[in-house]
Order: sequence, then C-alpha cells, then structure tokens
Amino acid sequence: MEATDPKKAIRQFILNEVLETPDGDLADDASLISDGLMNSLSTLKLVSFLEETFGIELAAHEISVKYLDSVNDITNFVAEKQVS
Repeated sequence: MEATDPKKAIRQFILNEVLETPDGDLADDASLISDGLMNSLSTLKLVSFLEETFGIELAAHEISVKYLDSVNDITNFVAEKQVS
C-alpha cells in the first residue's frame, strides 16, 4: 500500500482493522491505548502495518503508549523513524 498521506493511512488502518468501523470518525488526538480502544493484539497488528507500510522497524521499547497512543503520536513517530 502506497501511502501518500501517512496520517490518513494510519487513521484508516485503525478504523478498518482495529476499531472495525471503516465509516467511523477518529480524532487525531484520541487516546487509543490509554482509553482501551486498542489492546495488545491490535497494537501488534498496528506495529506490523507500520513496519510494512512505512519501511521502518520498531524496537520492543517503542511499542508503548508513548509512541502509539494517538494518530498524531503514531504519525510523528513514523516520521522520526523514517528520518533516522
């Protein structure tokens, strides 16, 4: 999947695969892990998606609320990983 807009691709993946509400709405700052919208299994699905789609690798310590709690957090984290 070629992602021209990373934030849009991330939001759509979360809506489709994690929340299973493809036509739903998801605020960019909604707390996915903190508010219990994502569990450990859905977090791993997200990590796989990010690694495959954006050509990055996440270390074990990066699979956390600090980096993956909202669409904004995830988008910023992916951008940082792609630069480094």
